[in-house]
Amino acid sequence: MTGSAILMGMVGVALTFMPQEIATYFSFPTETSSVIVFQILGALYFGFAMTNWTAKASLIGGIYARPIAIGNLTHFIIAALALVKAYSSSFLLALLMLTCIYSLFAIAFAIIFFTHPVKQKE
Repeated sequence: MTGSAILMGMVGVALTFMPQEIATYFSFPTETSSVIVFQILGALYFGFAMTNWTAKASLIGGIYARPIAIGNLTHFIIAALALVKAYSSSFLLALLMLTCIYSLFAIAFAIIFFTHPVKQKE
């Protein structure tokens, strides 16, 4: 949870405050509408990061905090698949790194979602 919160927080802040630079790097149009979409996406990422950050101390998996687990699982699986597709056509190193990171988080949240957590004894 902490790792995904930090990753999403960094992406959210970057998309919010540097949308034109990110659009230029990935060869997206830098028109006003594209920049606004990037900033809204940054807000979405930052909001998801805050949700994960506040839930990091909670027991997650099985029936506990199921909405958070399923939200993260679907986000990371769909994003990983989209990144695989994008990387297969452009071969940018940044996309390869994001693809690997997103795939690892997808696997981790799949394990969390499909297994029952064991509470640590104090």
